[in-house]
Amino acid sequence: MSVVSNVNVYGIDESIKASKYPMSVDISQCDSTVTDRVKSLGHAATGSGHDNFLNGIVVQFDLTFSLKAWPEAQRYNFLNFVSSQSTVHRITKLNPYKQCNKYVLESIKDTMVELVSMYNENPTPENYLIVLYNIPTGFELTARMTTNYRQLKTIYFQRKSHKLPEWREFCHWIETLPMFKELILDENV
Repeated sequence: MSVVSNVNVYGIDESIKASKYPMSVDISQCDSTVTDRVKSLGHAATGSGHDNFLNGIVVQFDLTFSLKAWPEAQRYNFLNFVSSQSTVHRITKLNPYKQCNKYVLESIKDTMVELVSMYNENPTPENYLIVLYNIPTGFELTARMTTNYRQLKTIYFQRKSHKLPEWREFCHWIETLPMFKELILDENV
């Protein structure tokens, strides 16, 4: 399963046009043609503010990450959660054999199944917490996310060589977004 699915991208043409506003006298003359100046703005150093037009290119997608990767994703202020799967509400219904990535040992998955069975036979708050606090970090959950090209630019440069494979896969997906390479990445990337 891919870490990213159900993708929608909005506002590319409008944002490219808007990137030309600061140097324009008549904004009706601005269009969505990618010029050297637009590329220069997109390639500007992260945090410089010159790449601000990238905020207008909105991306929505479903992201499936392990419990190990989710806390790292939550560091990004503009990677917004629309909704997500919940271990608190559904842990006794989710299947560890389907929800865990390939790095989780079968014996760990078997233990999860045993703990859920123990809880189902005796659904006490204590047994529920035993299930909840024994979820392996390779357990994967999906969330609907909203962000923009400027934030994806930051994520890309910070995570493209990350040790967790899902981050590398996510960054590879970022490269496939419409005009991302042209607007943001140097041709040598």
